[in-house]
Amino acid sequence: MIYWLTATAGSAARIYYEGRKHAESGWFPLANSGVPTAVANFAGDTAIRRWAEEANTIVRWTEYDRGGHFAALEAPGLLTHDIREFFRSRR
Repeated sequence: MIYWLTATAGSAARIYYEGRKHAESGWFPLANSGVPTAVANFAGDTAIRRWAEEANTIVRWTEYDRGGHFAALEAPGLLTHDIREFFRSRR
């Protein structure tokens, strides 16, 4: 609705256009940076681990049966716990 009312749908969709236009580079970096990465996958969202592992060094992958795309609003306790656990393991 906000895109409709503010007439910004075109500019909001530009990232998708640019991604298709420059398909050879894709959405992800071509090389793994080696940076330790955590994924918290909440219910209703789709994360494909094998694709994530191609461009990231996954050190923590957590699947949650509740929450959702807006985890900070829908399950703030789970998200906070997951972030704390990730950084605790990096000490």
